[in-house]
Amino acid sequence: MLNIDLSGYLKERKLLIDRALERYLKECKQHPKTLHKAMHYGLFSGGKRIRPILTLASGELFGTSHRLLLPFACALELIHTYSIIHDDLPALDNDDLRRGEPTNHKVFGEGVALLAGDALLTEAFRLMSAPQVARALEPKLVLELIHEIARAAGVSGMVGGQVFDLEAEGRRADIATVEYIHVRKTGALIVTAARAGAKLGGATPKEMRSITRYAEFLGLAFQIADDILDAAGHVLGEGGNGDRERKKATYPSIVGMAVAKARVRELLQRSLKEIEPFGQDAESLRAIAHYVTQRAV
Repeated sequence: MLNIDLSGYLKERKLLIDRALERYLKECKQHPKTLHKAMHYGLFSGGKRIRPILTLASGELFGTSHRLLLPFACALELIHTYSIIHDDLPALDNDDLRRGEPTNHKVFGEGVALLAGDALLTEAFRLMSAPQVARALEPKLVLELIHEIARAAGVSGMVGGQVFDLEAEGRRADIATVEYIHVRKTGALIVTAARAGAKLGGATPKEMRSITRYAEFLGLAFQIADDILDAAGHVLGEGGNGDRERKKATYPSIVGMAVAKARVRELLQRSLKEIEPFGQDAESLRAIAHYVTQRAV
């Protein structure tokens, strides 16, 4: 039994993040209006903010203020949103809908959607490297966080995973291949989101290992849950709407629905075990893990 009002917690943290994103995005209003509209449309299209909320929850565990956490939490959401806009483009997944609404390129055209994604990615790094962030934190820590987030978003993480995902379409894949893709395409940013909060909170190496393993299991469970929902024909909160049509390599397509659901339950338990040493202080992280998995199992 969870000792937290999960719905209330998620709602409050999402509101906090949304307000911060609105403030950051105002700085772009003086530039091309169409670009700003496309960026805003992508950012405020109904996302649940799981990644930035993870950063907040992890940082809160170690007593970090939201003021220090928000630039990095919001930067991760900017990066995630850019990846969604690009992933939906005809050259990649060619999705017309995202969370039940027209995708960015369907509203603004492929060129502007592509540039909106580019802008969001670049703005994420401008946000993290802002002078006020460097003044509030040790410059070495800021550099470490930017480096880690860049690695998670790049060829070793999300972008590399997206390429493997693209190349696996229509091919016979095994579970090892699917997990390899999931760990990079989805898991890398989720792991980094949790690690960023812990790092900002001054977690010890042992505590960092626990948070990292918690997030690794959670990231994989998150994507398998999406696979399950897509296979069941649901509209996903985070994902697109055509994995089956594109014959993507997914968990249910290889091992079946029952085994996929069992794997999610297993990953949930392994994730929760990693944060047992933190006791009740980690209740928000526990609640997030349940939330991510319960939608599918």
